Amino acid sequence: MERIALFIDGANVYAAAKRLGWNFDHRKILEHFSAGGALYNAFYYTAVPTPIDDKQKRFTDALTYMGYTVRTRPLREATDEGGETHRRASLDIEIVTDLLSTSDRFDTAVLLTGDGDFERPVEVLRARGKRVVVACIAEMTSYELRNAADEYVDFKDIREHVERPGYRLPSESRGNGGSEHRPFYTSAALQESDDR
Repeated sequence: MERIALFIDGANVYAAAKRLGWNFDHRKILEHFSAGGALYNAFYYTAVPTPIDDKQKRFTDALTYMGYTVRTRPLREATDEGGETHRRASLDIEIVTDLLSTSDRFDTAVLLTGDGDFERPVEVLRARGKRVVVACIAEMTSYELRNAADEYVDFKDIREHVERPGYRLPSESRGNGGSEHRPFYTSAALQESDDR
């Protein structure tokens, strides 16, 4: 039976959800992408405020309860030349480390991100005989990453399998103009049972 590992770039997936205007059910994501085999592990990578707030803690605890291995990094503040403050954190190193260090435990890696920085690690995995599936939305997926993968899945095509019904995110194309929430980390208020 095919062994499957899931790697979710939380910031990228959240940004995709905002563009789509609908949210993901992370339990359904697990079920959908592992349906064709045996799930080795599912990793979820997200930035968290310091100190972590109760809502973010509930979210990461819910992911752990679902079976995810949650990797976090603290958000850091930086001020640009214009004096605007941004909060960001990169988990690319953690994702690449897990992709490569666990590669003997899976046959297929499912990478939920469109970030072109993962092109080379994907090529390395394929050179090791691994199958790599990239899932995101077309407008957020780099050509290089899509080209490097064995298969590309557009979230729009699997909406009925992974959407969290009745729970909507503000779309970037309507409402707040996309400035209220930064796409590089989860910042929206989480509901009691939010499975973002």
